Amino acid sequence: MQVIRIQSPDGVKRINASKRETAVMFLKKVAKEFGFTNNRFSVYVNRNRTGEISASQNKSLHFLKIKHGDMLFLFPSNSAGPSSEVMDTSATVPCSQPIGSPQVVEDEIDQYLSKQDGKIYRNRDPQLCQHGPMGKCVHCVPLEPFDEDYLNHLDPPVKHMSFHAYIRKLTGGADKGKFVALENISCKIKSGCEGHPPWPEGICTKCQPSAITLNRQKYRHVDNIMFENHTIADRFLDFWRKTGNQRIGYLYGRYTEHKDIPLGLRAEVAAIYEPPQIGTQNSLQLLDDPKSNVVDGIAAKLGLRKVGWIFTDLVSEDTRKGTVRYSRNKDTYFLSAEECITAGYFQNKYPNLCRLSPDGHFGSKFVTVVATGGPDNQVHFEGYQVSNQCMALVRDECFLPCRDAPELGYAKESSSEQYVPDVFYKDIDKFGNEITQLARPLPVEYLIIDITTTFPKDPVYTFSTSCNLFPIENRDVLGETQDFHSLATYLSQNLPSVFLDIISDFHLLQFLVTNDVMPLQDSISLLLDAVRTKNEELAETWKKSEQWATIEQLCSTVGLHPSELHDYGTIGGASHAASSSMWSCVHCTFMNQAGTDHCEMCRLPRT
Repeated sequence: MQVIRIQSPDGVKRINASKRETAVMFLKKVAKEFGFTNNRFSVYVNRNRTGEISASQNKSLHFLKIKHGDMLFLFPSNSAGPSSEVMDTSATVPCSQPIGSPQVVEDEIDQYLSKQDGKIYRNRDPQLCQHGPMGKCVHCVPLEPFDEDYLNHLDPPVKHMSFHAYIRKLTGGADKGKFVALENISCKIKSGCEGHPPWPEGICTKCQPSAITLNRQKYRHVDNIMFENHTIADRFLDFWRKTGNQRIGYLYGRYTEHKDIPLGLRAEVAAIYEPPQIGTQNSLQLLDDPKSNVVDGIAAKLGLRKVGWIFTDLVSEDTRKGTVRYSRNKDTYFLSAEECITAGYFQNKYPNLCRLSPDGHFGSKFVTVVATGGPDNQVHFEGYQVSNQCMALVRDECFLPCRDAPELGYAKESSSEQYVPDVFYKDIDKFGNEITQLARPLPVEYLIIDITTTFPKDPVYTFSTSCNLFPIENRDVLGETQDFHSLATYLSQNLPSVFLDIISDFHLLQFLVTNDVMPLQDSISLLLDAVRTKNEELAETWKKSEQWATIEQLCSTVGLHPSELHDYGTIGGASHAASSSMWSCVHCTFMNQAGTDHCEMCRLPRT
C-alpha cells in the first residue's frame, strides 16, 4: 500500500492506493475523497498541467511511474460542483484555473513584487572581465535575489533574504518550482483516523504530527519598518514620560517596496492607535476593545491597515540627563518568551495570503516593535517577527513561557487532553560538537527574526502636521479625554484657513466616528476620501454638511464662548453658533430647538 498526495485549490489530501491499481479505480477514489460526483476535474502529474492521468489509460499506477509519496495536482473545472450525474471516468474536462490556490487574492505589494525581475545587476569589472562591453561572464553576470554571498557583503549584512527572494529560490532551477508547496506546520493530531481509538487511548504514524526541529529561519516576510516621522513615535512615548507606566499600541500603515534589499518589503507606519489597557511600570494588560472593528474600517477607508504592534519597555536611569536603562541585549534577551507568544498570536491572527500554500496563507507580515533603551542609553525602536515554527507552536498551544527566565520558553509535554509532538533544537556543546537538545527549556533566540526599524531623512505626513494635535484615545488617566470640549479646544487653537489640514488627524477621525453623542459612521465616507486623497475641495464640501454644523453646535455648548470658536461652516449663509432660543440637553449637551420637551439626540426629557 502506498500513499499518494493530491493537491487541489481546497488543500492537500492523501489517498491510499496499491501499485497495481488502475487509473480508473484511482480516479474514483479521488472523486470520492474530494466530493465530486461528476467528471469535471483533471489530475496531472505536474503542476503546469502536463502528464494528465486519464481514465482512458487502462494502466496501473506502477506503469504510470506514480510512487509512494508523490504529489499529483487536481484542477476542477469552472462548472465543477455537486451533481446527480454518475461519475464517468472515460473523459475529463481540462481546467482553466491558475496554478496554486486560485481563490486567494494576494496583497497588492505581493502581486507587484512577484512580477519584478529581482536580479542584482553588476557593472563590468575592468580587471576581471576579459570580454567586450556587450558580453557577460561570471564576474558581471546578474545575481539572483537570494544570493547569500551578496547579502552577507552588504553594509550592514543581511541575515535574512526577503520572502519573495525565497520564493524565487524555490521556483527556480530546472523544475521551475514543480514540487513547491508551502505547507504550514501542524502540531495537532490529524482527524479522521479510524484504525484505533482516539487519543489518549491510541495514536498511529498516519495521524501523529511529526517532531519539530527548530531552525533559524532564512527568510523574513518584512525587511524594514519605517515610521513616517518622529511625531508619531514621540506622541506614543509621551505616555511613559508623563506616568512612568508602559504602553502598548497598534501600528496602522501600509506595505511598500523596500529597494535596499532585492525584492524587499517595508512596513510604513502612519499612525498608532492605543487600545484600552492597564499599564504599570513592569506589566501591560490589554482589555476588550469594542471599537476595534470600527477603527479598522476607518483605517481601510484611509488606505491603511493594521501592520503591527508596539510596546514600551523603558526604565529611567538618570532623569537629569534623560537617559534610560539598556536592558535588552545579547547577554539578557531581545524578546521574552511571553512576548514571542503574543507576537505569534498576532501573526496567526493576521496571516499572509499566499497562492503557493494549499491553505491559502503562509506566515505573516505583522511586525513587533519594542521601544527600549539602546547602548547609548537613549530610546531605541527595535523591530522583530517570530518564525513560522513559533507561529505553529503558539497556534496549537504547545509553547509556554518560563516563570523565572524570560529568555527561555518551554515546549509542553503531552497529556491526556492534548498530544504534543517532540520539539528539538540544535546546539554546540563544550567540545564544539553539534548536538540535538529537547526544547525543555527552549532559548527563544531560535524563534526571533530581527527587522531594521528606521525613520526617513525627509519626514512623510499622511496626517496633520499641526502643532496642536487632538488628544489620543484611552488616556483618561492623564486627564486627556476625547470629548466635545477637547474638540472645541482643538478647533479654537488651529487656524481655519485649510479645513483639510485641521481635520486630517487619525485620532480625531476615530473620535468623530466612535463618539457616543453623535457618531458619524454612516456619513463620514466623503471626508475620509478627502483625507486619503488630500483633496481640499472634497473636504470643503463635507464641511458644509449638516453633520459638521451639528458638531459645531455641540462644541459651542461645552464651556467655550461662541466667539472663541471659528466659523467653520454655514447652512444657507447663517452661522451655527448656539441661539439663545435653543436649549442644551444636560445629558448629551445637544442643542435643541425652543419649545421641545425631549432631546432630539438622546430622547431624554428636558430637565
